[in-house]
Amino acid sequence: MGKLYFLMGKSASGKDTIYKRLLKEMPQLFPYVGFTTRPKREGEQEGREYHFTSVKELKAYEASGRLIEKRVYHTVYGDWYYYSVDTAEVNLEEKDYLYIGTLESFVKIRDYYGKNRVVPIYIQVEDGLRLERALQRERRQQNPGYAEMCRRFLTDSEDFSEEKLAEAGVGKRFENDDLGSCMEKIRSEVFSV
Repeated sequence: MGKLYFLMGKSASGKDTIYKRLLKEMPQLFPYVGFTTRPKREGEQEGREYHFTSVKELKAYEASGRLIEKRVYHTVYGDWYYYSVDTAEVNLEEKDYLYIGTLESFVKIRDYYGKNRVVPIYIQVEDGLRLERALQRERRQQNPGYAEMCRRFLTDSEDFSEEKLAEAGVGKRFENDDLGSCMEKIRSEVFSV
């Protein structure tokens, strides 16, 4: 029976970097690719970071009964939806998967697939360091979206509050102030079991 390893944390905590490194270093893991209606960022590819879709496609998944969960973010650019779909790409009977999402999506995915199959990996970074990282990342964009960066940063405090983490049963944290050390702890404490 396969597992779905669910990587989560506040924005600019290093989730994308950790996700890519885990997939590269652990060939037994397969990517669980989520869906979004937001535009692609520079360097992103369809089917790698997300399946980039329209609201019409989201509604079709919802109507078909294949939608597992969805979230909407009221961004400075309009509403962006992120969601998960029950697709043939995922076969937990035979493979292990790695997914990036929010605490809210973790709870819904865990409830859908079962607590025994979904393993949380919560990445934590001190807020000042996170803000520095977010600003550096945004500056590299052709059209930096500083207002959206600030909205995400502030929203994360509520979305990943200690109360919500406790309610979701997420106790273990992996501090990402040093990527190498964080990766080693994840490999030894999550995947060596």
